[in-house]
Amino acid sequence: MVTETSDRPKLTPKGARTRARIVEAAAALIHQRGVAGTTLENVKAAAEVSGSQMYHYFPDKNELVQAVIEYQAESIVNRQRHAFSRANGVEAWQKMVITAAKRAKGKGGCQLGSLVGQLAESDPEARAFIASGFDQWTAAIADGLRPRQAEGKLPSDIDPDDLATTLLATLQGGLVLAQVQRSPRPFETAVNTLLALATGG
Repeated sequence: MVTETSDRPKLTPKGARTRARIVEAAAALIHQRGVAGTTLENVKAAAEVSGSQMYHYFPDKNELVQAVIEYQAESIVNRQRHAFSRANGVEAWQKMVITAAKRAKGKGGCQLGSLVGQLAESDPEARAFIASGFDQWTAAIADGLRPRQAEGKLPSDIDPDDLATTLLATLQGGLVLAQVQRSPRPFETAVNTLLALATGG
């Protein structure tokens, strides 16, 4: 993952909590309103921090956006790894992503993927952060698929890394269709169909 420079002073526990609160508030607002529709003033109010606190941790909006991208990517990757760590990991992952899509009812799109259209062409640094997040997401899926292949439940000629990339592309495309149609059905259909084809199930 792209990370912040290491020459900044280490945060105190209280400082880390304040910074995390700002990032979480910004992530929620950006997912709801978009990057352009979210200001530092909006985030300051939502996080219930002072102006001096806001600008101490994030002198400009670009740094805050990058922190949000890292936060969203880390949250997503942690959820993937948790699902795959359970018994019947692939099925647990499948259920998790479909349940999340149904809960959202097609609204909002992907917390990470929705940032691509907003930032990829105009902000090279943000694009690099997003690309890194997708790389980690793909790796988490691939790691979750490897035990299935070792158990002989995934064809030996299917590369887990390639299947992970295909699954992530399917997730993103399915979420776009779900968002436009305001229905999780396209997403559910795409994920279930691909996994059935890949596993012979």
